[in-house]
Amino acid sequence: MAKMHDTPMLDELTKGPWPSFVTDIKKAAEAGNEACADLLGQLELSYKDKEGHWKHGGIVGVLGYGGGVIGRYSDVPDLFPGVEHFHTLRVNQPASKFYKTERLREVMEIWNNRGSGMLNMHGSTGDMVLLGAFTEELEPIFAELTQKGWDLGGSGSALRTPACCVGKARCEFACIDTQDICYSLTQEYQDEMHRPAWPYKFKFKIDGCPNCCVASLARSDCAIIGTWRDDIRIDQEAVAAYVGGEIAAHGGANGADAKLDIKADVIDLCPTGCMFYEDGKLTINNAECTRCMHCINVMPRALRPGLDTGASILVGAKAPILEGAQMGSLIIPFIKMEEPYDEFKEFVEKMWDWWDENGKNRERIGELIQRLGLSAFIEAVELKPIPQMVKEPRSNPYIFYKEDEVPGGFERDIADYRKKHAR
Repeated sequence: MAKMHDTPMLDELTKGPWPSFVTDIKKAAEAGNEACADLLGQLELSYKDKEGHWKHGGIVGVLGYGGGVIGRYSDVPDLFPGVEHFHTLRVNQPASKFYKTERLREVMEIWNNRGSGMLNMHGSTGDMVLLGAFTEELEPIFAELTQKGWDLGGSGSALRTPACCVGKARCEFACIDTQDICYSLTQEYQDEMHRPAWPYKFKFKIDGCPNCCVASLARSDCAIIGTWRDDIRIDQEAVAAYVGGEIAAHGGANGADAKLDIKADVIDLCPTGCMFYEDGKLTINNAECTRCMHCINVMPRALRPGLDTGASILVGAKAPILEGAQMGSLIIPFIKMEEPYDEFKEFVEKMWDWWDENGKNRERIGELIQRLGLSAFIEAVELKPIPQMVKEPRSNPYIFYKEDEVPGGFERDIADYRKKHAR
């Protein structure tokens, strides 16, 4: 029987309409789980004191790995001995795959026997996160997991476990095989994931299309986003069916009889104004399309991505940990992502070499680009500057050239200049 603690402030979190983590943890505590009972007690004390009672320090881990375990200790172990050590293990989950229940039971049998039994699934780390283990249990847990074919994910200043959307396994919009790319990167860069050696963390996230369901644009140092470079495919008969009300607008979310207003719902909402509907025919100026996906999302039975597919590569996004949040910068507008992905991996290794050489301690690559400039990064990865790299090319098209890139350099003869530009 676990010792239950009074938790009046935490109990308030169970009274809303949404599921509460407090309810679930309390259920486990009432079943006799000491770690769960003491976790709630310590959290209640943190609310009361208005300060955290976790302390980090020392190195904990498993033999041969530099990451995968995050050490955490209670600073009030006498009050809450069940969470005196509360280390986290990150288990590399097969991103976007479909779990068999027997495989999940394998993990939970190990975790219930040797850990707290608490875990997070499918967090932004790309891993299953097992919360709360004592130091002496880390090696046995790791041994039992690896015997079953599981591995630890990345943590610390290392490559974090790559993550991807479900891709072609279940999504008709996927332009690239996200699962295969994710698997290939994970296998290729095992050393970078398990042995932290960089200034800070690095994340790959792979989206199958510009809908960006895993938020790679905002949450990864290197985003791989499926796209296409030919024309959007149009089924004019399906367009007519949407306009005539034979196909319900918005997938029937507003009722089976809801009729699409193609001007208000599609044409007027195109961010570049590249769509036209005249005489019962929809046309798209594809050269102006920015792949925002709005029209395809609204009329999925009439419009589909093109067939010449690949990916856009963006670099430098991050969440606000030390500095503010950043979105990724478009570095490669289009690359054919075909197995074994050698062209992309060559780019990655140039990018890492530059970051490793120039990055300060705990400086993400996006922050380094801000500090040294996008031009320095472009030069390091041996790409030519192009308009798509400019943040807002339609409103700010300026590019600064170096002197050796300009015929004749920066020196000018004013008389010759006026003669050349005489009116």
